[in-house]
Amino acid sequence: VQLQASGGGLAQAGGSLRLSCAASGRTLSRNIVGWFRQAPGKEREFVARIRRPDGSTFYGDSVKGRFTISRDNAKNTVNLQMTSLKPEDTAVYYCAATSLICSQYVTDGCYDSWGQGTQVTVSS
Repeated sequence: VQLQASGGGLAQAGGSLRLSCAASGRTLSRNIVGWFRQAPGKEREFVARIRRPDGSTFYGDSVKGRFTISRDNAKNTVNLQMTSLKPEDTAVYYCAATSLICSQYVTDGCYDSWGQGTQVTVSS
């Protein structure tokens, strides 16, 4: 499966952005899809993941209550709605998918397909 992330850009603190992850090729219907982010000089950080079959979600502590991950199976996309943005949310955001078996899918080693990344910049 090939993934294409889009929707990044510039936002002010307290604002909102919506990222989308579109899949081409094999359908994501059986996959876990996650979002990760990486800020300059920092390790890649888990943001959120969703199980496409049942829609169950899990979030990283730093975004819990502010970000919402959702799926649109008909469009083969997974979205990340980001609200109450903070300057520390500035990073390149990556979507990823996997059919591997992992415990919580919060580590990048659990994912075997990655999108190219989209830049999110939040100004104070």
